[in-house]
Amino acid sequence: MPDLDTVRTQLEARLAALLAEAKEIDAELSEPHGRDWEERATESEGDEVLEGLGNAAMAEARRIQAALTRIDEGSYGTCTSCGEPVGDKRLEAVPDAALCINYASR
Repeated sequence: MPDLDTVRTQLEARLAALLAEAKEIDAELSEPHGRDWEERATESEGDEVLEGLGNAAMAEARRIQAALTRIDEGSYGTCTSCGEPVGDKRLEAVPDAALCINYASR
């Protein structure tokens, strides 16, 4: 099992970065569009990409928050589906992993 203090620090740092990124994306999406039709079409395409990035950032943030909760509850490193250990190597690769490799690959 990885050192939980180290894992917590890493997860909290990543969470802060994701929330800052999401805030920047929200600010960018709030900016008014240009008046030119072609410019607006290009900006709309860019907005779709930004929305996708923002959604991905928030999904990762939710996974990290859940991992932090599991650390607090003492269940970090245990598969949330089967109760078996997630595995040290998997947790090193994916610190917010909630599932063992067997359930994650389903």
